[in-house]
Amino acid sequence: MNSFNSKRIPNIMAVIIIIMLGAGLKIVVDYSLTVDKEAGYLWAQKIFYYHVPSAWTAFLGYFIVMIAGVQFLRTGNRKWDQIGVASAEFGTFFCLLVLITGPIWGQAAWGQPWTWEPRLLTTLILFLLYIGYFMLRQFGGHYERVARNSAVLGIIAFLDVPIVYLSLKFWSADTQAHPQLGMSEQSSLVLNVFFFNLATFTLLFIYMVWYRIHILKLKQKQLELTHGL
Repeated sequence: MNSFNSKRIPNIMAVIIIIMLGAGLKIVVDYSLTVDKEAGYLWAQKIFYYHVPSAWTAFLGYFIVMIAGVQFLRTGNRKWDQIGVASAEFGTFFCLLVLITGPIWGQAAWGQPWTWEPRLLTTLILFLLYIGYFMLRQFGGHYERVARNSAVLGIIAFLDVPIVYLSLKFWSADTQAHPQLGMSEQSSLVLNVFFFNLATFTLLFIYMVWYRIHILKLKQKQLELTHGL
């Protein structure tokens, strides 16, 4: 009975996520407030409800990569390598969403999709670091060496996450293109919609990582059976 229920949990979770994604889109389109009522690009501002949760979810993914890397280097247990790989893949997926949704907002706000301002630049560097991570995984050679080197790279790459987050404080205001308003300055309706989408994206991330780890474990078992390990 417990085994049957545990098999149904991922399916139930998937249904909940789909419902939440649909509800979130409906709320953002029909009911949500724009972040800055004085701005002349009101509709484009609604991208905030996807852009910022994507960034926070990417940061969560990269934080897990860092923790998994430390644990793998400490224990050598392959489960930590699998967790790190899965988290890196979907952390980078959400980071890509940040780099896609940002220019959509930027085109309306700045008149151009991209400027080389600190937060955009540090986010792009973060994304490229993890592209390097995947290249290392693909072409780095023997598994043990690849796993250890990518664990080290995942730890080092995470150092860019607080730089991205604090970039508004690290650089002077005249170098910034991003809005300076903090989350605490937003209305309760803006925050409620934001946190609903953040919860949705977090659940989606957890589900995707769980499923990817499941696939990696199956591949590992198949490899062990094939080579008689």
